[in-house]
Amino acid sequence: MENHTVLKQKSVTSVSEVVVKSPGRINLLGEHVDYNDGYVLPAATVQAMKMKIRQNGSKSRCTIKSKGFDSVLVADLFSLKLGTGGWHNYALGVLNELQLIARGLKGFDCEMESNVPVGSGVSSSAALECGLAFGLNELFDLGLDKWQLAKIGQRAEHNYVGTKCGIMDQFASIMGKDNRVILLDCLSLDFKYISANFDPYRLLLLNTNVSHNLSSGEYNLRREQCETGLHLLSEKNNVKKSFRHITKKMVQNCEEQLDPIVFNRCLYVVEEIERVLQAVDFLKEKDLDSFGKLMFETHDGLSEKYDVSCPELDFLVKFAKTERRILGARLMGGGFGGCTINLIHKDAVEEFVDKASRAYKTMFGIELSHFQTVPSQGTHLIKRL
Repeated sequence: MENHTVLKQKSVTSVSEVVVKSPGRINLLGEHVDYNDGYVLPAATVQAMKMKIRQNGSKSRCTIKSKGFDSVLVADLFSLKLGTGGWHNYALGVLNELQLIARGLKGFDCEMESNVPVGSGVSSSAALECGLAFGLNELFDLGLDKWQLAKIGQRAEHNYVGTKCGIMDQFASIMGKDNRVILLDCLSLDFKYISANFDPYRLLLLNTNVSHNLSSGEYNLRREQCETGLHLLSEKNNVKKSFRHITKKMVQNCEEQLDPIVFNRCLYVVEEIERVLQAVDFLKEKDLDSFGKLMFETHDGLSEKYDVSCPELDFLVKFAKTERRILGARLMGGGFGGCTINLIHKDAVEEFVDKASRAYKTMFGIELSHFQTVPSQGTHLIKRL
């Protein structure tokens, strides 16, 4: 695997304006294990956020305009305060974290436009965080490497947004490559690129267009439950406190000592870590049938053991199982809404989307939206002036 310490940004000076492109992310397998020392299998999406950032000549005045939200954030670098919520806090968090580790940040104006669906589980927040951090690093020659930029986005969510996320979203957004998924070891932070040729199948995302407003608090609760279970499991089995040292048998042997909910959370984590490694083997062997079965298994685990699904997501995955040309499907992202990701034959996409949309509207009275994506290039510079 590649070591995470060798990826450096180019040093650039005397730049007055930069344009960057920063993608969202998909995750093929490895949901909710990035903060549990697991392996994940993400990729950057073709859907991305475009940012134009220029120096404005001031010492500290920052203006960020979002075309998608028709709103403007104005901030002072010397007096950063929490915003009213939404995307403002992600941006403010990045500015705060940048100043903690780098010198040279000054006033700037930023215009951003995105086609990354918000609230769909493809991490529009990471696209914003990584794009802003990457662009400011280029504009002011801050000298930060890609890993530092990814961690800035993660800390922005921890400290300003209040979501104790893992590193996967920001990592995939900034490190992605065309036609590659990334096996990331969330314990060591080593990684390697895996060829992802799904042809003749496509990655189809169905957006439930619902959010049950549980993701932040429930996300943090899942993390606490896993930490509680891990503490007991490591003590009982006399192993290092990491899920990488916990086996399925260890969890099962401690079922009576664990709270039933905590037991299910821990069982899901160790099973999902194992599934990711199996999935890599199947990709290398181009065994997409077996890969798809793991996707279905992951959804069942997320729904029944980790309890982060919802009726809309479960309905769409169950509906996908009725289409023989879909090899696998599952919820993607934090859960409680957002998208399902489906591995579907290219010839079946149009007909399936039509059938699923009608069935979904009948069941829930909600319009279903969809989009296709492919593993794509991570956050990068389009031009500098």
